[in-house]
Amino acid sequence: MTEFPPAPAPQDPADRAVDERNRRLARAGVARAEKLLVRRYPIPSQQEAFDLLRRTSQKFNVKLHTLADVAVRLPAPQAGAPSWIAGRPQGAAPPLPALQTGPERLTGHGAVLRAALRHTLHVTGAAMGNVQLVENGMLRLEEHTGLNRRFTDFFAFVEDSTTSCGQAAGERRQVTVKDVTVSDIFDEPSREAILQTGSRACHSLPLVSPGGQVMGMISTHHEETVRDFSVAQLAALRHVGTQVGRWLLWHRHTTVLTALNDLHTNATHNN
Repeated sequence: MTEFPPAPAPQDPADRAVDERNRRLARAGVARAEKLLVRRYPIPSQQEAFDLLRRTSQKFNVKLHTLADVAVRLPAPQAGAPSWIAGRPQGAAPPLPALQTGPERLTGHGAVLRAALRHTLHVTGAAMGNVQLVENGMLRLEEHTGLNRRFTDFFAFVEDSTTSCGQAAGERRQVTVKDVTVSDIFDEPSREAILQTGSRACHSLPLVSPGGQVMGMISTHHEETVRDFSVAQLAALRHVGTQVGRWLLWHRHTTVLTALNDLHTNATHNN
């Protein structure tokens, strides 16, 4: 007799809603960029616009959704302009002394985010954490460690302030939640998503540019309740937040804009 694998368990309606939300939000930014390119350049379809975005993101090692987000947010280039952004900032990457563990400098977007997360976990004594970046007015999950799938799906996109990361972003300050079970920061779905992954306390650190713009967030999650962090710990974390925020701004103004200018050149001459 032929044996068939067991049918997958039916997905919980709440989990299904989260999956649908994530697909919608993940697709929305790229779709907006596709439509923009079709309107602006001799590109016949959104599929071809997507292919151009994908090739450009791979060529410059820039996330597709990051390239799409910048393309949508920046003003349109002048008609006939040789580049999308003229006179973009140049120069070497700003230093990251808080993250340096040897003579070699960190290079690459992912490497910087992972090093920042490791260092923040070390300072706070946590084993779980995540990095989010601001995109399209939301916090989008980029890196994580120690957190389960249900947590990362639930917090793939954070649109409001019913979390410590949302509050920290809105107020541009570090936020410590000593006990998730009793904190009034969270709505109940957010609280349950945090508790089920094994986190009882959390701390959120904004990554802030020199001009005060929140570029992203690092949050640590702790298996036990926590007390206030020391002045030295908070200062060390603040150094991470300002250094990484400055680096992220530099990355957007150099690597990402170089990719956007290349996209403009290829789109302008599309046949």
